[in-house]
Amino acid sequence: QVQLVESGGGLVQAGGSLRLSCAVSGNIFSANVMGWYRQAPGEQRELVASTTSAGSTNYADSVKGRFTISRDNAKNTVYLQMNSLKLEDTAVYFCNVKWWNGFNSWGQGTQVTVSS
Repeated sequence: QVQLVESGGGLVQAGGSLRLSCAVSGNIFSANVMGWYRQAPGEQRELVASTTSAGSTNYADSVKGRFTISRDNAKNTVYLQMNSLKLEDTAVYFCNVKWWNGFNSWGQGTQVTVSS
């Protein structure tokens, strides 16, 4: 069974930066789309950023220009670089992989808390 393990979350002041990592136990060459989602208390889970096997990327309007998604196929890892963090970025961040065979994998989530 494929496992996704996120790391890099934590407490940061507004304006600061964090880099999230998602280590995938499977070979991400078989991944169609890899993405990061987040869920704040009382809110629905939302897409933050995604990247396809072709290298295209997509970002939520709220994070454009501040967050960057990238993948390292050799390390089977996807990253989310988060700069200029805002209070409203506080959430649990989840890694997601959509595989070419149609399966969908989720990580356990990592907490990001932005303080004033």
